[in-house]
Amino acid sequence: MADHSSIEWTDATWNPITGCSVVSPGCTNCYAMKLAGTRLKHIDSRKGLTRDTKAGPVWTGEVRLNRQWLYQPLDWKKPRRIFVCAHGDLFAENVPDEWILDVFTVMAAADHHTYQVLTKRSDRMREFLSRRDLLDDIYANWYTFTGKPAEVYSWPLHNVWCGVSAEDQKRADERVPDLIGTPAKIRFVSAEPLLGSLDIAWALSPNRLDIGAGFLTRGSFSPGLETLRPLDWVIAGGESGPDARPMHPSWPRLIRDQCAATGVPFFFKQWGAWMPDFEKCENFPDDDAEQSRFPTCVWDVDKQRFEKTNGSWDDPENWITATDYWQPEQPMTRIGKKRAGRLLDGVEHNGMPQYRELPVS
Repeated sequence: MADHSSIEWTDATWNPITGCSVVSPGCTNCYAMKLAGTRLKHIDSRKGLTRDTKAGPVWTGEVRLNRQWLYQPLDWKKPRRIFVCAHGDLFAENVPDEWILDVFTVMAAADHHTYQVLTKRSDRMREFLSRRDLLDDIYANWYTFTGKPAEVYSWPLHNVWCGVSAEDQKRADERVPDLIGTPAKIRFVSAEPLLGSLDIAWALSPNRLDIGAGFLTRGSFSPGLETLRPLDWVIAGGESGPDARPMHPSWPRLIRDQCAATGVPFFFKQWGAWMPDFEKCENFPDDDAEQSRFPTCVWDVDKQRFEKTNGSWDDPENWITATDYWQPEQPMTRIGKKRAGRLLDGVEHNGMPQYRELPVS
């Protein structure tokens, strides 16, 4: 937990719950999982949450409520954006409903902050937040915490943004429809680490929501939602760390262009460890011999995957496969997150969401 964060799209992190499990390819190199099994493995909030494997620490599925941190936002007087459960998942399988209710109660009570809730368990988030009695439970819990009745009843909570991680098309197709059906003032997608081409145009425009109509047949009650709303924000970024997988530049470009066409704010977080056009990055050596030390790879159009071209690289299971006509042959160089930076085609994208009132048709 930190009152300040190096994550570009938030101000602080809050970890009332820690621990998780691996559910999709985006989890493979999870920084929180690696930290929990190495530098933080002996502290109480992380102890026993991972097991050692040949590939490094892996989540066990155990989760932990850190009650000593639960009320921390109430002590932060200056309003800030807070990333909730940055070292876990609020809606992970083993997190009891009671813990989630406690977290939402604190978010309702400390409503001078904005909370960013990001999950890979989109179905559980939608189901939990669509409960008819949830608002009553939150404010009953509030009274238990404070001994005072709530002054304002508001649903969805005006200061809570709900988002899903979607690292590729398969995961987007599974999670984004649930997100669209989730009661929230702001809904967002984090395509990081971006591991394949991602088309979410249907979820960005109010006129195209019926194209992804899988959520319309599920019948969940969504209190406070008078109409289905498109996404409010999209984040994209590549993977960093020692085993990082490359991100083809066509993947974030497609998301950027779809957001621009529909007026949805776009945030490009980072290239990660790998970058195209390495000569444009900061402090890259001019000497050819020095440059040869950096591993390189190229997108093979026929095989639809990255193939290494020099240096050492990670195991073939970490190579990326995808099919999309937007992906021409593309050389990439591993130069590190700091050198690669966060400029996409020379532009820094820092879009942030605002609640949009949709026109009544």
